[in-house]
Amino acid sequence: MRRGALFVAAVALQAGMANAASFDSRGVARFDVGYARCEAKFAPMKGHRDEAYLAVYRVKPDEKSLARLAALRRTPEYQKERKAALAAKAPAVAASAASSAGNRLDQQCQALWAETRRFNAPTR
Repeated sequence: MRRGALFVAAVALQAGMANAASFDSRGVARFDVGYARCEAKFAPMKGHRDEAYLAVYRVKPDEKSLARLAALRRTPEYQKERKAALAAKAPAVAASAASSAGNRLDQQCQALWAETRRFNAPTR
């Protein structure tokens, strides 16, 4: 019984890690568009897009993961998804300037930045 539970836990952990390590064009494109809005509001976030994306999925920003993200961003599928995400965000940006959505964006950006810093902090 105990061996079976350990096996199930190990399989679930591997599946979770594989899922976290697989990057999809649509998700990365949507994240990039949103992160650009955060970069525009918060100067310390500039230049840390990859670290933030990887921190969300608990993937360490090593050479391999950074190279995979860079390769994904060069694909035509990513470019198409990015254009679609930009087109979808344009009305939202205009609406957020006139409502409390801007405050929510600030909170989300600050939370993302805090999580990125916490995940990438050196362990003691």
